[in-house]
Amino acid sequence: MKRSFSFITGITLLQFLLFSLITGSCKEFYESSPTESEGIDSASIVPATPGKLYGLVPDTFIPEHGKIGRNQLISDLFLSKGFSYQQIEQMLSNSTGSFDPRKVRFGSSFTFFWSSDTAIKPSFMIYDHDNTLSHIFRFDSLFGISDYRHETIREIKTIKGTIETSLWEAMVASEANPMLAVELSEIFAWTIDFFGLQKGDAFRVIYEEAYTGGKSVGITAIYGALFTHAGRDILAIPFMQNGNASFYDEEGNSLRKAFLKAPLRFSRISSGYSSGRLHPILKIVRPHHGIDYAAPIGTPVVSIGDGRVTSTAFESGAGRIVRIKHNSVYSTAYLHLSSFAKGIAAGVYVNQGDVIGYVGSSGLSTGPHLDFRFYKNGSPINPLLVESPPVEPVSEENQTRYKIVKDVVSSVLRNI
Repeated sequence: MKRSFSFITGITLLQFLLFSLITGSCKEFYESSPTESEGIDSASIVPATPGKLYGLVPDTFIPEHGKIGRNQLISDLFLSKGFSYQQIEQMLSNSTGSFDPRKVRFGSSFTFFWSSDTAIKPSFMIYDHDNTLSHIFRFDSLFGISDYRHETIREIKTIKGTIETSLWEAMVASEANPMLAVELSEIFAWTIDFFGLQKGDAFRVIYEEAYTGGKSVGITAIYGALFTHAGRDILAIPFMQNGNASFYDEEGNSLRKAFLKAPLRFSRISSGYSSGRLHPILKIVRPHHGIDYAAPIGTPVVSIGDGRVTSTAFESGAGRIVRIKHNSVYSTAYLHLSSFAKGIAAGVYVNQGDVIGYVGSSGLSTGPHLDFRFYKNGSPINPLLVESPPVEPVSEENQTRYKIVKDVVSSVLRNI
């Protein structure tokens, strides 16, 4: 259930945000300026004017709408309206903004504006590059291009929900942006197995969402989350120390662990770890020392931890397989891949979360899935039972500051 802040809750969160900014606990945790996009010069952006469209008076012009066709160049539009190549080059050279003709997108909208029915040429054109940025092409005395940044409104929200079938559907039922499910799955990736969510699991989140023209352009910040899984409450508190941002639990341990809980996102377990399973193809009972994740062919598979690739090969029944040694104790294997990721080869070092291959059905396989295996000192162990130690806890000198932030965020979350 999504709801707005009460006065008390709003004041509490405001105190938290102010404290965080002053103390640096969330400094630079999230970028907030809408004019800091790469290639955007804020001085060239036309400010919004009440009652006007793109800073212009729309009632005095006749619009002609269209969309960029496949393989269509921006110059094609101007040539069709009677402009010469020389005039087009002059307009591009007079650009005071970030317009790049090579980055015009297929399907993007544009609108020519005519001063009257009898006008030979349009007065200007608006090209909508995306939800946040448009380019104004002036054909009057200015004859050039400028940027128009649509106003972005950032709204802080709270939400809580209970899982009936999936986290994604719970977000939809709570009238929240479903992409919030992706954000949570990344924050809690080392702590919660999202393939093993149960009916009755619940979540509470404080987050920020950006809107442009009344449409959401994404989740821009998570200010705190509480996930209840299998009867256990797990807090996620954003905190900065030593210039690094991370999420921490109630004790100040980082939610980032040495290993991810799963090597791919949003799938289902089709077969578990077993000491004796009837092989679906060989029709004999033998151990299955891995977890099968059913997923479409081409689904990215990531390394669950930092390590060195020891092998990329086609190994008979295992099909295409990547083996990774993470340290002197642990190693992992990823079987039945359709292909290896670019650059993945024996001897290559990978970081946690790096894509190493893609789900397939190579080898002895009845359908597309990933057979994921985990080894400790060379012996297979159940990946779902691995307890991974946290890394980079809140330091002793930051404990007092962290406790204040944690107490305020926790209070807000539990009162949603």
